[in-house]
Amino acid sequence: MENRIIGRYEGDEAGPLLICLAGIHGNEPAGLMAIDEIFRLLSIEGDHNPKFSYKGRFVGIRGNLPAIKLKQRFIQRDLNRMLLQQEQDRIKSIASEDWSSEDHESIELVKAVEAEILDYNPSETLILDLHTTTADGGIFTIAATDPMSSLLAKGLHAPVILGFEKDVEGTTLYYFNKPDKGRYCIVFEAGQHNDPESVHRTAAAIVNCMRSIGSVDSKDVDHRHDGILINMSKGLPKVTELIHHYKIKPDEVFTMHPGFTNFQPIKKGDVLGENQYGPVPAPVGGLMLMPKYQPQGDDGFFIVKVLE
Repeated sequence: MENRIIGRYEGDEAGPLLICLAGIHGNEPAGLMAIDEIFRLLSIEGDHNPKFSYKGRFVGIRGNLPAIKLKQRFIQRDLNRMLLQQEQDRIKSIASEDWSSEDHESIELVKAVEAEILDYNPSETLILDLHTTTADGGIFTIAATDPMSSLLAKGLHAPVILGFEKDVEGTTLYYFNKPDKGRYCIVFEAGQHNDPESVHRTAAAIVNCMRSIGSVDSKDVDHRHDGILINMSKGLPKVTELIHHYKIKPDEVFTMHPGFTNFQPIKKGDVLGENQYGPVPAPVGGLMLMPKYQPQGDDGFFIVKVLE
């Protein structure tokens, strides 16, 4: 099985720590490929740019190793719903031989992130969690509401979604974003799982993060960065807020109706899917986000409203 640490790149000057997480969901390979591409670009930047200087450290970390190997979202539980202190405490309170696959991954992922922060001891840490979606229809970032997180998310030139950290517990954003400790976490959704361009968009987002936090100059590590993200975001809202989360119940058999895309306008009462009891209508109007077109997971869909 592959190592959890993809790699590290440290500059000659001190600076912020940027940790990129990929493969939290094992069926989302774009982030893993994009991190490899960024390490390649950093390794050759000095060959044609003698004045290149990186400030800080960049680390790539794999999320759910068994799920990545099997190319599926998770093995037993969604790792990106388990990142809670009470889950960490629960796991540590039982014998390790009784841990589930995601119990192991949750403990080891948190341990890996904390070890990188402890080792480098930066004044600021940005954790960028890289994802893709089953639906087409645009890229976006998910950010906490604190000013720095929102500012960093807007620097990716993609629509910013607020409100997730209050509604969806156990995510990387929920667990790692700690502004009082100089730790920030934002999520980047690069498009559809199998779209080759999702890799390029993710790489562009990583480079933009490096620029936003001052690790590289605006002219360095060119990867068609701004153009890729700005073009993909044309016509999409700048900032939206989550107003409804359809969570599938344990005994529910839910099927999303086909054809919905991210940021598609929907009206209250539109039938979005069905379960064993009949049609599932939209309880509010707004924009569709992340309709469920994959077998695993209990998030049916999200609805957001435009703020900007």
